[in-house]
Amino acid sequence: MKEKTLNIKKNGVSMLLLLVLLYAAGIGCIVAGCILEENGVPVIWGILVAVGVVWMVLGWIPFLGLTVLKPQEAVVLTLFGNYVGTLREPGFYYVNPFCTSVNPAARTRLSQSGDVDGGTGKALVIANGAGAVNAEVSFGKKISLKVMTLNNSRQKINDCLGNPVEIGIAVTWRVVDTAKAVFQVDNYKEYLSLQCDSALRDIVRIYPYDMAPNVDTTGDGIADEGSLRGSSEIVASRIRDEIQQKVAEAGLEILEARITYLAYAPEIAAVMLQRQQASAIVDARKMIVDGAVGMVEMALERLSEKNTVELDEERKAAMVSNLLVVLCGNHDAQPVVNSGSLY
Repeated sequence: MKEKTLNIKKNGVSMLLLLVLLYAAGIGCIVAGCILEENGVPVIWGILVAVGVVWMVLGWIPFLGLTVLKPQEAVVLTLFGNYVGTLREPGFYYVNPFCTSVNPAARTRLSQSGDVDGGTGKALVIANGAGAVNAEVSFGKKISLKVMTLNNSRQKINDCLGNPVEIGIAVTWRVVDTAKAVFQVDNYKEYLSLQCDSALRDIVRIYPYDMAPNVDTTGDGIADEGSLRGSSEIVASRIRDEIQQKVAEAGLEILEARITYLAYAPEIAAVMLQRQQASAIVDARKMIVDGAVGMVEMALERLSEKNTVELDEERKAAMVSNLLVVLCGNHDAQPVVNSGSLY
């Protein structure tokens, strides 16, 4: 079902004035009937009073057709179960009073924590100085066309290596087709929340938390360097595309998806931290050894070029050993002064 936009005139003010005048006329009919009854004209009196009373009893029904739309709001109208159309432009309208507005997600709230109340419309708890007070919330049937943010709760998901990670995302979305949002799914807000969870799991399972060898994250059969921590922009883009495919039938548009939280699960966080520290230590040691070997080679070459001293192979080996100990050691070296001969 596609959205059908109603382009009707914004005649709410004129209809309101007309209905008020008709109410005044109904009161006038009753008054005039009473006056005629006193003057002995029973037939006309009965007609005027009957018309006035009927209008006073049923005249509130046309007032139901008055509706006000604010900017970035829409209302989906149905008449006896049939979809009539959608009002999108802000203004004061008068529509068929028997039309009803439909919004099955009116009582569903997507808070910043990602919780939904299941459409029950439960009362909120408002904290004040005197304590917690239950406040009943009134919901309208209008559909918001504003850009909204869904911050779903963190999820524990296994990455492609089987390591459990906790991840949370923030999704920016809006309604683009009100007819699909209302009639294609039962509750488009809950539908969006569930599809965000599903898409997040589908994408996270493709990537490792950290860069790992022999892992293909693109599906081309070639190992790459993709990871959740190092390729967050790419991962977020794939999550957005995955969610968009799932919610397109609900008339929703996903503008952006961002990773707001990423960490190893608590049960393996300490072990993975030790692993990262060990990897960093190994890399640092490798760099130190490479630099020390280069410095030893340079020292030997300089001594040989300038003929400062002639060393045999055994003394060269001792010199190399001593220099590597000094350059690669964690503590400052304690020099030993040889006051005798070289040999």
